[in-house]
Amino acid sequence: MIKHVILWTLKEEYSIEEKEKIKSAIKDNLEGLAGKIPGLIDIKVNINNLPSSNADFMLDSSFTDEASLKAYATHPEHVFIADTYVRPYTETRSCLDYSVD
Repeated sequence: MIKHVILWTLKEEYSIEEKEKIKSAIKDNLEGLAGKIPGLIDIKVNINNLPSSNADFMLDSSFTDEASLKAYATHPEHVFIADTYVRPYTETRSCLDYSVD
């Protein structure tokens, strides 16, 4: 199994209220990919970060194998959500992909 974890920060130009709405929309849309992408085992978005965090939200997803993760990156439904709900609002992105034995 492959884990795919992303941490994002939102652009500073948004108010706290706007950031909460953006994070909620991202969560709903990314988690809505469950059951739609071959090889995607689980997908969760955590938007309830503590003040000690230096990221605004996190994607935690699992895939059957590396090929499934690679296919997810270019899957039309994922690309639409990323281009519509994530990329326009985020400043930074950090990714960690790793294998779980």
